Amino acid sequence: MKALKFLKFPLLLSALFVLMAAKDAGKETERINKSAEVLTSFTKMKESIPHELLQQYQGIVVIPNLINAGLGIGGKRGKGVAMVKLADGKWSDPVFVTLTGGSIGFQIGVQSVDLVLVFKEKGVLTQVKNGDFTIGGDISATAGPVGRSSTASTDHALDAEIYSYSRSKGLFAGISINGSNIAIDKTSNANYYGANTTSQEIFASSKTSTDAVKNLKATLASL
Repeated sequence: MKALKFLKFPLLLSALFVLMAAKDAGKETERINKSAEVLTSFTKMKESIPHELLQQYQGIVVIPNLINAGLGIGGKRGKGVAMVKLADGKWSDPVFVTLTGGSIGFQIGVQSVDLVLVFKEKGVLTQVKNGDFTIGGDISATAGPVGRSSTASTDHALDAEIYSYSRSKGLFAGISINGSNIAIDKTSNANYYGANTTSQEIFASSKTSTDAVKNLKATLASL
């Protein structure tokens, strides 16, 4: 009987760790689902992200509910996901990221913004590894063209390194993300993919088959 009890204890302990991991990953699942909701909401807008842009460009960052606040000196912070195109044209598994930034100038108010950044080159994201990079300087974000097709909405080539799209829910007027920092959220990636999984491995893979990830990829592919 004692031997049986000792055998049961590790099994119960293992089950407990599985339940704890599932609970910890709940926040990450919610973030993936919210990112899919943001992309869906953009498709319902009259002036949407052009289909041609998403066909040509190689990376995307989605930050749901970015908080942008200021009273003379402003700040912004949000958590989202980043994805890149693989060699076969499919989108990679989502890497969890954070965006933070500050600004000085006339500004007052608090704003919740759904932010989408479309990257011309995926190396800008994949080379971040477990560090971070700042938008600005050589790589700056430009307000993106809008419309169902790029040709209908702009008369210039799609040549910016990063195009920015935002949907405001608050009273704050306008948002600039140049000078903002995008960092790999190592804690969230560890919670969702495992402690030893790097952002480079996630960017290189499209094997995750959870309902949330499949829905996000399907939503992105449908844009």
